[in-house]
Amino acid sequence: MRSNQAANALVLVGSTALLGGALAFQYIGHLAPCEMCLWQRWPHVAALALGLVAWAMRSNRAVVALAALAVLATAAIGYFHAGVEYHWWAGPQACTAAGLASGPDFITAALATPMIRCDAAAWTLFGISMAGYNALFSTLIGGVALWLVRPSSR
Repeated sequence: MRSNQAANALVLVGSTALLGGALAFQYIGHLAPCEMCLWQRWPHVAALALGLVAWAMRSNRAVVALAALAVLATAAIGYFHAGVEYHWWAGPQACTAAGLASGPDFITAALATPMIRCDAAAWTLFGISMAGYNALFSTLIGGVALWLVRPSSR
């Protein structure tokens, strides 16, 4: 039971910190999020909701595991987004430089294209973008939480 509580606490604290950090960069640092940045927030919200449900249920193992899987889902989105930022693969055309048309429809396409590009990191530290940090920390949080809720071999 204690490992379920520890896993749930890890998910709650981890997702709160990562989501809070993203919101701080947005509202304090004035770095507007791109579409893929917003995609990464929803699994954290789901993990927080599931974590609160698990807490109300005295850290129910199944619900904590679902919360951990939600954290791993945001990690997967973060890895994909980081790959788009580093130009390892193409991202959604609606939020990358490739999404712009040429010719007479350029103005219409440019106005319809989001101002915040998904293929350009707004901030990096040691060469790792916010999406990369979200991916790394979310993998650690979700992985450890799943490890903690695994069935014991007793």
